[in-house]
Amino acid sequence: MALPGTFGHHLSMRIVVLSDIHANLTALDAVLADAGAVDRVWQLGDIVGYGPEPDAVVERLREVGAIGVRGNHDAAACGGSEIDWFNPEARRAMEWTRRAISPETVEWLSSLPSRTVAGACDLVHGSYRDPLWEYVTSKAVALANLDVLADGTRIGLHGHTHMPIAFVEDAAGLATIRGRAGASLELEGRRALVNPGSVGQPRDGDPTSSYLIWEPEADRVTWHRVAYDVAGVQRQMRDAGLPTALAARLSVGL
Repeated sequence: MALPGTFGHHLSMRIVVLSDIHANLTALDAVLADAGAVDRVWQLGDIVGYGPEPDAVVERLREVGAIGVRGNHDAAACGGSEIDWFNPEARRAMEWTRRAISPETVEWLSSLPSRTVAGACDLVHGSYRDPLWEYVTSKAVALANLDVLADGTRIGLHGHTHMPIAFVEDAAGLATIRGRAGASLELEGRRALVNPGSVGQPRDGDPTSSYLIWEPEADRVTWHRVAYDVAGVQRQMRDAGLPTALAARLSVGL
């Protein structure tokens, strides 16, 4: 497994950006192995919820020195009222998560900010107007959020939608870029909102884990996909008594 600080033969810093891991350790480990040598690990929230291994995922993120933010599921796992807004299956999974997680996991999740700045990037789970809840799904919403990026930043890294996508400034206003496997986006100094997609529960019709590599010196982001043992995670979820529909959807990435 690649660890931050394990420098390869790359000339530009490589940062792996993860979001919506959702307690899926098998997917997280597949992503970290696929990413190879990286200098930093950034995560954009919803570390837990839905999946079967919340403590182990938090332990792995701590091992690799990940920095980042909390999502709505992380806040709910720590006892927050966010659970009141969940649909019945998500609520059942969160009630299980609350019973399953250790005090140490709660303490670590509780310590995460809802928003943080790293270099030229503003990290958040949902949006910059509403860090835990707003979905950035349209140009209008993206444009409004670009205008409230933290001072000194021009790139917003966010998750929550489970969709790999970017909204990038261009001559016409904003361009919408779908994050395809292996596709790079040259930012060239432009402002952008970029979503790496989901590690642990993709929802773009592709069941493979989605993540992002950010190269600050090159001003470039690249989306990646990697397969993992979906059937094994589904067995873990069924054995834990988690909702069967949440396990089933992993097969189709929806």
